[in-house]
Amino acid sequence: MYPRIRPHLFRLDPEVAHRLTLNAIRFAGDLPLSNWFLTQLFRAPSKPVEAFGLTFKNPVGLAAGYDKDAVAIRGLSTLGFGHVEVGTVTPRPQPGNLKPRVFRLVEDDAVINRMGFPSRGSEYVQMQLNPLLRVGWFERNFGIQPRGQKKKKMVIRKGDSILGINIGRNKDTPNEEAVLDYLELLQNFAPYADYLAINISSPNTVGLRQLQGREALNGLLTQLHAQRQLEEKKLEKKLPLLVKLAPDLTESELDDAIDVILQTHMDGVIATNTTLAREGLRSEHRGETGGLSGGPLAARSEAVLSRIVKCVDGQIPVVSTGGIMSPDDAKKRLALGASLVQVYTGLIYAGPDLVKRIVKSL
Repeated sequence: MYPRIRPHLFRLDPEVAHRLTLNAIRFAGDLPLSNWFLTQLFRAPSKPVEAFGLTFKNPVGLAAGYDKDAVAIRGLSTLGFGHVEVGTVTPRPQPGNLKPRVFRLVEDDAVINRMGFPSRGSEYVQMQLNPLLRVGWFERNFGIQPRGQKKKKMVIRKGDSILGINIGRNKDTPNEEAVLDYLELLQNFAPYADYLAINISSPNTVGLRQLQGREALNGLLTQLHAQRQLEEKKLEKKLPLLVKLAPDLTESELDDAIDVILQTHMDGVIATNTTLAREGLRSEHRGETGGLSGGPLAARSEAVLSRIVKCVDGQIPVVSTGGIMSPDDAKKRLALGASLVQVYTGLIYAGPDLVKRIVKSL
């Protein structure tokens, strides 16, 4: 069915098409009948994977960026994912960069985006995960409490997939104070997340990638690990922390980053974010600024994956994302040493049954 729908979606502005599909998945996931139907349609074979102390029903996940505000977790979980990573979430709401900011490069099976972390903010995302928090929101903003609302235990709204939450600093937070944003987000989402992904590698927030440098990264991750330990003790649960890296680091920069990640007791690496490289593109949009994802990123992402796997030497798992457009792409990443893979742009070009096809091929 998707090959028939795709031409119509591709006639729309990319952000409009994204909003339509996200809302459709959101509503379908919230309705019992459509939720059941999609679950049956996209059910993938069970291929359990152990990583970060968690059990994933299969190794294929949704990369951050698709559901930035955690509005469609239950619907997305019906599509066969072993895990769904939402975000990037920032502490305070921010609109992101000016539009247009997303471009399809159809000839290249790619996308360029310069979104800049558009986010409704931490409080909004928490309310999506725990509807009971909306009581407090009503009280603060209108001075009233909705009828029939009583204090209840925390309710987390999600499907049967592992939930990752990707966190990042606000655009107007200087790097010298970035740790405060990440610490706030860690505390806010520790009760809800199965794992947290620390995003320091988006190319669309000025200066963010500087946090991947040895000194800055060590300062950030050391404090996050200390706070993580406090949250784990308070909540009586494990909270894995993963670090998402850029594909554009030099070999020495990548080695430094991995060294710090291991020394600060992080639980895993996500490789990679989008790239600023533009080699070999044919589309008229190839000159747009922003991060490139999709097919042209594959070779670069595979090279970074191979080096990271060698550097970590089995000490922590690695999640591979970037340029996974087919089952063969996913199988290659797993063969190179990734424990899990994530897709996003591949869904845009191949459709939602890509997840099921990948898992069945393993």
